[in-house]
Amino acid sequence: MTIIVTVIGIIAFAIAGPIIGCFLAGLDRIISARMQGRVGPPLLQPYYDVRKLFSKENASVNTSEHAYILFAFIFTLVAGGVFFSGGNLLLSVFLVTLSSLLFIVAAYSSRSPYSEVGAARETLQAMAYEPMLYLMCVAFFMASGWFDVAGVFFLDAPAITTAWLAFLGFLFVLTIKLRKSPFDISMSHHAHQEIVRGVTTEMSGPTLGLVEVMHWCENVLFMGWVAMFFIWSNPLSIVLAVVVVLAVYFLEIWIDNNFARVKWQLMLKSAWAVALVAGGLNVAVLAYL
Repeated sequence: MTIIVTVIGIIAFAIAGPIIGCFLAGLDRIISARMQGRVGPPLLQPYYDVRKLFSKENASVNTSEHAYILFAFIFTLVAGGVFFSGGNLLLSVFLVTLSSLLFIVAAYSSRSPYSEVGAARETLQAMAYEPMLYLMCVAFFMASGWFDVAGVFFLDAPAITTAWLAFLGFLFVLTIKLRKSPFDISMSHHAHQEIVRGVTTEMSGPTLGLVEVMHWCENVLFMGWVAMFFIWSNPLSIVLAVVVVLAVYFLEIWIDNNFARVKWQLMLKSAWAVALVAGGLNVAVLAYL
């Protein structure tokens, strides 16, 4: 039964994830434009852009690049399906990590100088946020009693009440995962990126379209990780979780538009410091309690 539920969750996420992620990306562009004093594109502009990419000829520099991106996309869908079907949180994080590694290998396979620089920076980003993600999983387990996400619906109080420090640490590295300034050092949608498009420099057509859709799905999954801290046995908690998710997403957009990019050294040091203080301290307190 668990496998059937997981498969249904993967199929549902494969359908709903890109749709919700597309709307979030469109909302991101509109809010960013208003913060910069512009009108901005229509809400469905990300969809129009991706549709155009999929209509182009596949002109990848090699055949392996598209294969790596395809499997990275598949692992992202599986990670989302596992999470939203109430499965194991730690497994979901592992699958996202595997997807990130395949994305890095795809960038290295193009043998482009800009892509290789972007891939190296993407590796540094993974080194920065991974410790905090796993400490978040441990804190969630110690606060709720299990790794299964479905368990939050049986809690007497939300996990945020005892794992709030780990949640704040997760919010810090979430900026890296969402590819927002000041931590968008490997790839950026903005024109001020000094390495052109970084990891996606040599990607085009359907391959680049898959990258964009994968990013949409990742955003939805990460917002799900935010929501799980605010859900408990009360059905109204789902409304609270949605409100918090929207507030967090708006905060990330605000940060993206108000902070300049930092060097990778500062990103790595600050992320590890936050993981040690926020994640480590929260886990230590929960272990003591």
